[in-house]
Amino acid sequence: MNHVSLKQSDLYKQGTFALVVSLALSLLFLFYSYHVLAGLYFLFSAYQLILILRVRKDLLMTGEIQERTRRLGKIQLLSLLGGNVFTATFAFRVIKNDSQIDYTFAYYMLITDFLVIGITLLNLFKPYVSNTFILSMSILIALLIIDMIVIIILAKKGDQIRKNTTLFKSLAVFLFLTSLTGNIFRFILAYSLLLKSSDRDQSTVDKWHFFWVKLSKNFTAMIGLLFVVFILSLSITSYGTFVTSFATVNDYSMLLTEPNLTYPFGTDNFGRDVFSRIIFGGRVSLTIGVITTVTPLVIGGILGAVAGFYQKAIDQTIMRILDVLYAIPGILLAIAIIAAFGSNTINLIIALSVGSIPTYARTMRANIMMVSNLDYIEAARALGESDAVILIKHAIPNAFAPMIVRATLTIGSAVIATSSLSFLGLGVEPHIPEWGNVLRIGSSYLESEPYLAIIPGLAIILLVLAFNFLGDGLRDALDPKMN
Repeated sequence: MNHVSLKQSDLYKQGTFALVVSLALSLLFLFYSYHVLAGLYFLFSAYQLILILRVRKDLLMTGEIQERTRRLGKIQLLSLLGGNVFTATFAFRVIKNDSQIDYTFAYYMLITDFLVIGITLLNLFKPYVSNTFILSMSILIALLIIDMIVIIILAKKGDQIRKNTTLFKSLAVFLFLTSLTGNIFRFILAYSLLLKSSDRDQSTVDKWHFFWVKLSKNFTAMIGLLFVVFILSLSITSYGTFVTSFATVNDYSMLLTEPNLTYPFGTDNFGRDVFSRIIFGGRVSLTIGVITTVTPLVIGGILGAVAGFYQKAIDQTIMRILDVLYAIPGILLAIAIIAAFGSNTINLIIALSVGSIPTYARTMRANIMMVSNLDYIEAARALGESDAVILIKHAIPNAFAPMIVRATLTIGSAVIATSSLSFLGLGVEPHIPEWGNVLRIGSSYLESEPYLAIIPGLAIILLVLAFNFLGDGLRDALDPKMN
């Protein structure tokens, strides 16, 4: 293999990216005086460099990863114990470089559960835990063990197991049920297994496989998806593992406590645990961000589809009304709605949703107008199908992919808008632990306790980046020109 093909190797590029991020995290921990974590991440980075050099040598000399390098990759899996998901995901790929997409889903599923358990175990240092903590943790640990078994099966005996349709379907049903913990990778893996064990048309299976292969090769997109799924899973499981009072009840004996094992992110000016507030805030920010994206996606999608498919009179009427709405800046419209009807969560969702409707309508209208001129639409008309059936059955499904990409790219903006309005006191109620509220309180103590503002700020940045990375990956994977 020559140098040009080495540069084109997804595995080699992922390893280099993981090394750079791991080093950056090492320096960040060192800057904030987390010397133990800094030393641990420097160790992971040094081993990552050795592993990359081995991969480089194998690719240049033989064009494939050798067995000795794969054994070295298993050692790097220990970096997952330190929460370094970048080097850990690289290690999983090195172990089985020619892996099936199911194996990829399986190790991302494992990493998600591992991170959720690791974060949740910090509650053991609290004065007390929730009544359902032991039961919830037992379920999570059992699922983690099952994740390991699934990875071993798919890595070593995947081809043989796939021939056992009954076992495949049973495993898929189990994964479907346990995906209620919020681990979307478990749901995706279940659907993939069920799809392959069913009598579906092979073209459907190939399309599913091709899409995920394209997306999985984009390492930043998969890391973005991993972070989003991690926040979702942690938000759902926190109902049974976190104590709400730590995040909402004032404790004047613990005002502005510095970070420690009991309070990993310290306490605020009311003695509330910032760590618990960040966890519960993720639930609020993610929920509002998703709702304020899905609502205009549906409404704007319907209006845009009708405008683009039917006569000019309907098109002109719908689009001119939306142009009036589009002329008003979204954030200004949101502030006006909240000022008129009051500051609460429902009004915030309505305010952020209304301003985004014209954007989605314009996107769907353009897609429908393009699709309407294609041959299969004309064929459907020639067969006598009604306009409504053609629109719903043929036009919208084939024009919806760009809408999904736009939604993924703009959901980050919705999270920022939510946090921004909460920071200004115009978002959710002040007592709700939303990231914008947490940041607003922390901003008053930037000189004395900067971590109170830095931590919620980083949480917002990471979630927005995760959605942006995922959106970029979806755009590339769904773009027919790139395919």
